[in-house]
Amino acid sequence: MLLYAACAGLLCCTVFLVLVVTAATRFRSRPRVPVQTSFPPVSLLKPLCGLEPNLERHLESFFRQDYPQFEIVFGTRDAHDPALVVARALQKRYPRVPVKFVFSGEPDRPNAKVCSLEKMVPASGFQYLVISDSDVRVTPSYIQEVVQPLLDPQVGLVNCLYRGVPTGGLWSRLEALGMSVEMTSGVLVAELLEGMRFALGPTMAIRREVLEAIGGVGSLANYCADDFVLGERVFHLGRTVVLSSHIIDHVVINRGFRDSMAHQIRWMKSTRFSRPKGHVGTVLTFAMPFGLLGVAAGIAAHHPTLAGGLLGWALLNRAIQSIAAGWGAVRDRRALRDCWLYPVRDLMGFCFWVASYLGDTIVWRQERYRLQPGGTMLRLTSAGKSESRTVAVNDLS
Repeated sequence: MLLYAACAGLLCCTVFLVLVVTAATRFRSRPRVPVQTSFPPVSLLKPLCGLEPNLERHLESFFRQDYPQFEIVFGTRDAHDPALVVARALQKRYPRVPVKFVFSGEPDRPNAKVCSLEKMVPASGFQYLVISDSDVRVTPSYIQEVVQPLLDPQVGLVNCLYRGVPTGGLWSRLEALGMSVEMTSGVLVAELLEGMRFALGPTMAIRREVLEAIGGVGSLANYCADDFVLGERVFHLGRTVVLSSHIIDHVVINRGFRDSMAHQIRWMKSTRFSRPKGHVGTVLTFAMPFGLLGVAAGIAAHHPTLAGGLLGWALLNRAIQSIAAGWGAVRDRRALRDCWLYPVRDLMGFCFWVASYLGDTIVWRQERYRLQPGGTMLRLTSAGKSESRTVAVNDLS
């Protein structure tokens, strides 16, 4: 029975690997869209919360955009957030880029990022909005390539694949591999099989009228995976969700074992509650658990050659996936160089999947939440009690 289970699991993950290779090849062979001669003005929305590794370098990449007209709207809870020191220094360094600062106060609903965005959207001056995380780094062509698909009225939302960028240490390195390979694989296969029906949080480009049509960004404030829900609502609105050909860098800010594990388990739990049926099937995309199961079956049957063969099948499977998704799709050199290490991350991914069923609470930004059916969450503890409905805007050009 162990042998049959191991072979069935390895067969399933091999089918998944074939889909990954097919999807990655399809993604890289997309025809280049002719560059437009004129583009609409864009508002970049950047929620901030505290200092992060290399924050100045990340934010500076948004000031250096090769785009005719754009503004950057930074959002924090209050004027004392240390990230504002970095943002204001960059504002002085790039005086030609219009910058606004929005202070949203303490969040009155579980998702603090969305509560901040709810105040930032009205403060933005343009109809085309690009929402991006603070731990993202981009190239000068970013806005142009992300906004271009939105010029089609049928397109409602555009998002990007991303490379994981470690900031030091083994755990950061493994988490970055998961971003480049595991996340990329899942997204590309989903797009191949059913098209994009969700969004990816590090970058979401949307027109204001589409955002209002799905109920406004504030309608997402009770959800943990607000990006997933936003993309799902845009899809059900009858608009197309597009995966841009532009690849961004997503920097891993967790360097220690505990922080990295907690972050990845939180993501897995969020996925479990956002799309429970699909999450169950995720177990069949992992290879190493079935490879180790094959080792146990081979040893129990006194067939060491069989045990080694099944383990080798699993190891080769994961190395190929790392190369196909991590290098082939998102051009992450680390995924190519560390393909031998990805089997370890694959086994960790399985452990995170198991852990996602061992509880319904998460910790996010030092606050504790309980996840509920449908993907909503309930705040159990709060870092502060005061709330503010007032938006302070500093508009400097």
